[in-house]
Amino acid sequence: MAHNSEEEKKEDYLFKIVLIGDSAVGKSNLLARFARDEFYPNSKSTIGVEFQTQKININGKEVKAQIWDTAGQERFRAVTSAYYRGAVGALLVYDISRRLTFDNIDRWLNELQTHSDMNVVIILVGNKSDLKDAREVTTAEGKALAEAKGLFFIETSALDSSNVTSAFQTVVREIYNILSRKVIQSQELQKKDSGRLANGKSVVLQADDGNQETVAETKKGGCCSS
Repeated sequence: MAHNSEEEKKEDYLFKIVLIGDSAVGKSNLLARFARDEFYPNSKSTIGVEFQTQKININGKEVKAQIWDTAGQERFRAVTSAYYRGAVGALLVYDISRRLTFDNIDRWLNELQTHSDMNVVIILVGNKSDLKDAREVTTAEGKALAEAKGLFFIETSALDSSNVTSAFQTVVREIYNILSRKVIQSQELQKKDSGRLANGKSVVLQADDGNQETVAETKKGGCCSS
């Protein structure tokens, strides 16, 4: 049965975004701050998987970001393939006050690339930037790694809200921009194909048995030959 609610009509895009990184780097608090403007100083490790949705307006289009959060502990590794499936964006989070979480970035990137279905827009997030005196990873190191891996980069603080919204919006906007470019390219290809048909080119389809079949050939001012 078709649903025609006004809310569903307004929603133009739905993007799945995942939060990844070691346990206790602040993934859940980043999501809580972004989605609900909340922070939990004594938050425990996430058990299993949870997700929040947030609506963002981009160029007059309503984008719904479905943001998934799971614990980074090894005992939850079994959820990863389903967790990553269909993701088009990722926030890869480390704790600037714990170098080990930064050293594990490569492992998380490999896991993301192994389990995700497509090219994913990734932003490297150095969280807990408020812990200036406890910093173990410099901003320059984070930027250098992001540039080497072709990622976006930002430092955030879920505690004081610094750059939290920017981190999520950067990913969502880039996904939207990539999608928009693909739509434009597809439209241009369709126009070119229409032009080729008008100029007497053959249309070739792939048959179910794998054999190519010429469907029709049109000529200017003439009829088609079978």
